[in-house]
Amino acid sequence: MPHPASARPRSRGHQVNGFQLIALLLAFVLVAAVGGVLAAGLFIPAAGAAKAVTDTSARVFDDLPTELRVGTLPQASVVYANDGKTVIARFYDENRTVVPLSKVSKAMQEAMVAVEDKRFYEHGGIDITGTVRALVNNASGKETQGASTLTQQYVKNILIENALAKGDPEAVQAARAQTAERKLREAKLAISLEQKMTKNQILAGYLNIAQFGSRVYGVESAAQYYFSTSAAKLTPLQAATIAGITQAPNQFDPTLNPQDSQRKRNVVLNDLYSQNIITKAQYDKYRTTPIQKTLKVNKAAVANGCGAGKDTSLFCDYITTVIKNNDDEAFSSWGKTATDRMVSFMRGGYKVVTTLDLSDQHEAQKQISRGVPVNGKKTLSHTTTKQGARVAVQLEAAITSVEPGTGEIRAMAQNAPFDGAETSSIKGATSINYTADYAHGGSNGFQAGSSFKPYVLADWLKTGHSLYQEVNGNRSNFTFNDFHSTCANSFTRSNNPWPVGNSEGAAPGMVRVDHATADSINRAYASMATQLDLCDVGKTAVSVGWRASSGSTDATDIQITPAMILGTQQTSPLSQAAAYATFASGGTHCDPVAITSITDPKGKDVAVPSANCDSSALDSGVAQTVNYALEKVLQPGGTAPGHGLSGRVSAGKTGTTNGSAQTWFIGYTPQLSTAVWVGNAQNDVYLQHIEVAGSKVLEGEQEWLYGGTLAAPIWQTYMDKALSGQPAEAFGAPDYSQVNAPVAPKPSTSDNGTAQGGGDQGSTGNGGGTDNSGGGKGNGGGDSSGGGKGNDGGRGNGGNNDNSGGDN
Repeated sequence: MPHPASARPRSRGHQVNGFQLIALLLAFVLVAAVGGVLAAGLFIPAAGAAKAVTDTSARVFDDLPTELRVGTLPQASVVYANDGKTVIARFYDENRTVVPLSKVSKAMQEAMVAVEDKRFYEHGGIDITGTVRALVNNASGKETQGASTLTQQYVKNILIENALAKGDPEAVQAARAQTAERKLREAKLAISLEQKMTKNQILAGYLNIAQFGSRVYGVESAAQYYFSTSAAKLTPLQAATIAGITQAPNQFDPTLNPQDSQRKRNVVLNDLYSQNIITKAQYDKYRTTPIQKTLKVNKAAVANGCGAGKDTSLFCDYITTVIKNNDDEAFSSWGKTATDRMVSFMRGGYKVVTTLDLSDQHEAQKQISRGVPVNGKKTLSHTTTKQGARVAVQLEAAITSVEPGTGEIRAMAQNAPFDGAETSSIKGATSINYTADYAHGGSNGFQAGSSFKPYVLADWLKTGHSLYQEVNGNRSNFTFNDFHSTCANSFTRSNNPWPVGNSEGAAPGMVRVDHATADSINRAYASMATQLDLCDVGKTAVSVGWRASSGSTDATDIQITPAMILGTQQTSPLSQAAAYATFASGGTHCDPVAITSITDPKGKDVAVPSANCDSSALDSGVAQTVNYALEKVLQPGGTAPGHGLSGRVSAGKTGTTNGSAQTWFIGYTPQLSTAVWVGNAQNDVYLQHIEVAGSKVLEGEQEWLYGGTLAAPIWQTYMDKALSGQPAEAFGAPDYSQVNAPVAPKPSTSDNGTAQGGGDQGSTGNGGGTDNSGGGKGNGGGDSSGGGKGNDGGRGNGGNNDNSGGDN
């Protein structure tokens, strides 16, 4: 039955036997010596009259090429920390680093030639003596001998690499086939290659292309892996080990089969001694040295990918998503699809220098793991489900830092070990990066809670209002008619109620905006929002860098609804850190970036994603006034008192969502902006009665988790460490016309609601509203540190048409 076209085997052309091959090679070499390779191809039929070659076998030369394309070898790409020296990760299809012959020790060069082709510097590409000997030996039934010269082996490896690059498995098989035809093809190409390349070029090419173990290609990678050194520093003993591997890379890999590797090493040493390259004393010493004593294995040299569970694995994975997702100018030459770009990356031999500060990264991982430990009973959140059942769940937490004015990501960590694989053997591991958006980490994000209020405050100041203006912090009976917007993607005005509760259920009456900000009074911010265009609030948030969890930079991606002011939409810690960095820098927004430079193997720069810094993202006076207001959050009367930084000015904001499912603290100095999130990634429980590392953080039936409970202390400890040794810089002066507006803008009539509930902010009491809108005693300072009262907004219903919860 004939093969279908798709399965039809490739034609092997004219076939020759072993003795015909010898005759062809002899005639070929003789004619080539006189008239060149092309002439040899033309005159071989005449040489065929020597009876050993038939007309049919001679015509095989008509099908053989004389040109060999020596392509670019695939090399490992290496990712570095921001020092440009410390390796974070390696990515490769073939673990190789190409080096010139000048960076390969003489001992290594001698060992390679001695064992593979001792007449390398004498022949013109094929060794007739060796070929005849091997063919006669093999034809007699004795143990098979090889006869390929080093040049022929180089040709074979080139053909294999070219076939792999094209994705042609049949060509790979043909290049490896144990046939006389393959040998003849290699011979012709080897002679052609010898006429175009010097011996040193051929030797360098072979040393870089050959496989030297199960996971190592090229002599430099072999030196790094087996001996933690460079090819330039290899000793005769080390060189003999490496030179012996290539004939059977798996069998002679010293890390897999040390006995076989030592036996083969000693064969190479004998070749070196018999060829007078090493002395008898050296030979006796080297061959009696156990191979295990010579090895200094560097496992990092063969690690491929980010490495599950490492401190840097989360950031490393973020780098790969940047490459996959970025199809604009930065990586356009790497391919049109994510797969194409990753293939280019893993074969291109690029040096990638990132923004990661290893000191900050290790500290971030330490503090997030210590603040919210993982695994079993050490960290249980004794909570209630939204249906009221008591359960025990693991808290999740994440932290990320961005440098104001540059957008450079300095650290990225989470408490759960990260493993990019969908399944992992690491206990408690996750494949989701909780610091990033969906496109860069698979996270759907988390509601921002009151951490969204600074964006509302920025728009408030932009529109002529001030910090000392008083608003109603008491009113709860809002309707959708009390708010307005001018964009198409907004809510529909109606008489539908939107009840708003303060966290304490308190009724502070008229309150200054700076106090409403420090104490995160929901009703006050609802009153402020009635005097703003909610579409402009959304635009302001986007301009300073707030992003929805989708990662979109389009203002229409923000859900324009009254509840937006209480942070009902999901976002990511990285987005929050970058947005608050705009305040820290005095109004300059930069997109978060993770890569500072990429160079190819020739040292040529490759374009990288831009931070797109915009110095006009926010008026500097507005930004500095926001800073002035947010400094008070860390002072007595704020929602995170006692969590300011030692010896330096800092500012920030807490955030808590309905049922405390998500809690935040985002804080900053002029040098560093850091977001900390602690919560429940599934958003299916209320976080109450928290126990961390065996200690109860919150006690009493009405105690809940807030942004000041765990997130703020983690932020404080990390920032103190990260900024240690750096100068204490101050924020610029606020715009005092925005602090004390001589004539406050006239409040909207919709702000004159009737007071609901009673008592001061921070007192107990029933504040009205729905869905846990009152009750409970303020946590304020977290785990009793710093004292103070107040907390971060209420468990208000949040209203809006889809009942997406309110904020604390």
